Amino acid sequence: MRIGLLSDTHSYLDPSVFDYFEECDEIWHAGDIGNPKVLEDLEAFKPTRAVYGNIDGGILRQTLLLNDRFDCNGLDVWMTHIGGYPGRYNKRTRDIMKVNPPKLFICGHSHILKVMYDKQYDLLHINPGACGHHGFHKIKTIVRFSVEDALVKDLEVIELGLRGAIPS
Repeated sequence: MRIGLLSDTHSYLDPSVFDYFEECDEIWHAGDIGNPKVLEDLEAFKPTRAVYGNIDGGILRQTLLLNDRFDCNGLDVWMTHIGGYPGRYNKRTRDIMKVNPPKLFICGHSHILKVMYDKQYDLLHINPGACGHHGFHKIKTIVRFSVEDALVKDLEVIELGLRGAIPS
């Protein structure tokens, strides 16, 4: 299963996402979608999973989950928007981690790309950074990876260019 992972689009979907995710089986969006049209465009392109973020309201909060916990090819995945990262999880995340940590934890919110192994909870943490125009990040980023036999493989970080730059 090939996954395209993004977050923090904030109502802007870089057209190059469709090229980079062409060979993906699913797209996962870790929140702060913004305009529901972004989600509609992703869903029209590929099967899409998403959670809502702190800027998402209305229809997105009514139709999406705060936490999405699911199995992908034997891998226990938890995706949420605001979670923190190893050693600095927020209280809500920490409380869940103590009881039932996943093997792959995905969040967005910080606009900071991070791929880290968490020794304490024996999991891989991924924050794909931000790929929209709004925020303090300088470079728009997305992540692509495969899930095979309960393992994350072939992980790639993709830079889409400068925040605010419109592709030609």
